[in-house]
Amino acid sequence: MNSVLSTLRVFEEVAQRQPVGVSELSRCTDIPKSTVQRGLITLQQAGWLKVVDAERARWGVTTKALSLGLRGAGEVDLKEVAEPVVKRLAAETNETVMLATRDGDSLVVVACQDTDQVVRVVLDVGTRVPLLATSGGTAIMALLDESEVDELFTHGLPEFAQPPDFAALRRDIAQTAKRGYALNGSSSWYRPQVSSIGAAITNPAGRPVAAITLAVPDTRYTRAQEKPSRRWSWPPRPRSADCSPPADHVVPHCETAYRTGA
Repeated sequence: MNSVLSTLRVFEEVAQRQPVGVSELSRCTDIPKSTVQRGLITLQQAGWLKVVDAERARWGVTTKALSLGLRGAGEVDLKEVAEPVVKRLAAETNETVMLATRDGDSLVVVACQDTDQVVRVVLDVGTRVPLLATSGGTAIMALLDESEVDELFTHGLPEFAQPPDFAALRRDIAQTAKRGYALNGSSSWYRPQVSSIGAAITNPAGRPVAAITLAVPDTRYTRAQEKPSRRWSWPPRPRSADCSPPADHVVPHCETAYRTGA
């Protein structure tokens, strides 16, 4: 039983910290390196983990783990419907676009379409990022009750040496609520030199359940290229009699939040 629990602990830490190596996993779990290595190999053979950086021997979760989690959360259909949107936005902007679902105080990337440009933003499917750190998270928090946002702030980000300026983040949330989409500039404490735009996806009750984020290296980002956006709803409502999609259909027929200068 102890070996099973150790293996599960290793799996949880990989999901939280990926990409991550044996030494770091051993330190954070207080499990011997040899035991960690055996757990990693077992999970790899079962299809749950993979080596994502062979040179540095870093591990990450596979889509098998992600798809099981999505089925448990009832979000498989959302991913299937939103993926064409992600691909279309990526094609329109030639930048990286991600779909992430909310899991407590974090976002988990469930779909990602990379740009073919050499300098680009890279974030693997399965990566977990704090709500407090991303434009997608800000877009979600702008739709939460103030008490819920206060609770997220209370939890803070103890795992980060340089957490955000919470007063500034509250101002960003308020501006996002008015604007309809979130902006995360290159001065972000979490990923400097990366600018991003995030829009929330809501369920029929108006609760934010996910976000679509477009991430751009700061060298290519121009405020003049921003366009109005709005949040999207899930599941999509039926089309009207004239077959036009409703205003909050998950497939955005409004302008994307960012377009290339072409």
